[in-house]
This record gives sequence, structure tokens and C-alpha cells, in this order.
Amino acid sequence: MIRINHQVVEPGDLKGITKPEEKNIIKLMAGYHSIYDYQTIHQLEFELFFRTNTLKAAQELNKSGIKFTTFTYAFCNKTYWDRLGNGGFLLKPNVSPSTAILDILKNGQLYATECSTAIAIVLYLATLHSIGRERFDLLFARLYLMDWQFDEDLPIFQLYSDDFLPGDVLHFNNPDFDPKQPHWRAENVVYFGDDKYYGHGVGMQNASTIINFLNKKRKPNPTYSAYLMNMITRPYYRSFSYG
Repeated sequence: MIRINHQVVEPGDLKGITKPEEKNIIKLMAGYHSIYDYQTIHQLEFELFFRTNTLKAAQELNKSGIKFTTFTYAFCNKTYWDRLGNGGFLLKPNVSPSTAILDILKNGQLYATECSTAIAIVLYLATLHSIGRERFDLLFARLYLMDWQFDEDLPIFQLYSDDFLPGDVLHFNNPDFDPKQPHWRAENVVYFGDDKYYGHGVGMQNASTIINFLNKKRKPNPTYSAYLMNMITRPYYRSFSYG
């Protein structure tokens, strides 16, 4: 259900939303039991814009050549980033955050990290695409890429639901993962809709392919299969929206 200024809105009422991917998201929102509540139409439009930019960013990162590795072996372009002892990447002083984050797309072969940091990169890229370079550089002057540690100016939250929308970050759990390969205890993905997911290390796949992949990374004599969790991670879109 979509509600704007306390009034329920149907997809047919939103004449200004014409892009097919945005109309698809609206249709899903309207059909779910969850209430998608907005003060203004602009807040809804911005969320749709951000969600489609998340899909764009995931596609860009998938094509960038960035490698998959563990925190121990993570590396980055030293022109823009300091590689910290924990495997995180800290923006160098006096470097433009937008230039540095876009360099990951430009020179992906100079970077390697695991899937949670890759998802963070996707969300920062989506933020940049959504708010522009000037505002991005102002908000993220000391950008730090590491696991699920997000800047306070990119607030995210989690909820338990299976009302999945394109642009959501979802999670495949692998409870019987091989202790020798703990980085395969889970796979974090961007949901594209229609059983299509992007995850760093697995690429663009459907759910059964990701589950089969994770099941090959389990301990001997496993009991439980990998599975898609009913947990959703989303940015707090309204924090960037004007109006």
C-alpha cells in the first residue's frame, strides 16, 4: 500500500511516473501489505530514483573488474585510498570522494574486497548518482569502505519482511558454511526483481544458482541448505530528499 500525506494512492493516480522500472516498483509497493508512507509525492519519486540508481550502480560494479577476496587480501588504488590493517579502504586527505568512488568503476582491476564492502560501494555509488557530485563530496569527505560500516550521512536500516522491491539489499544465509571458508557464510545481494540478484563474487544470478553455489561452500556432511533470508536492508531515502 502506498500512502502520501495520509491518503492511499493507487498506481494509476501517479501519472508522472512513466519509466518502466519505476512503474514496476510502484505496482509492487501497491500490492504489498506493507505501508509505504510519504509526506509528499517528491519523497516517493526520489526513492524510486535512488532505487533505480542502485540497480545501475550494481550493474556498473559487476562490469568494473573489481575482484573478490577476503579482508586479509583486500587491496585498492593507492592514489585515492589508504588500505587499513583490517582490510578497509579510507579516503586519502584532500581527495574528492566522488572521484575516488568512481575510480572503482574506472580501474576495477586495482581493487579487491568481499561482498559486504561491495554492497556498500554500490550504495555509495547510488547515492552519488542520486544527489550529484557537489553534495556527495560535502557529505562524505572522509569516506571509509569497510564491511557494514556506513557513514552517518548514509543511514541504513533493516527490517524482516519478504516484501522485496528492486533496489533492496537482501541476504542469502549459509548456516553450514565451511569453517575454512568463513567468507561464504552469507552472500549479500542487490535485488533486481524477477528472481534476479547481483552479489559480488557470484555476479548476476537467480536465487537457485546462488543457493547451489553456497551449498558447495559448506562443511562436510552439512545439515542445512543455504537460503534467502526474509531480511531487507535499505537506505533511509528520506534523509536525502528535499520536500
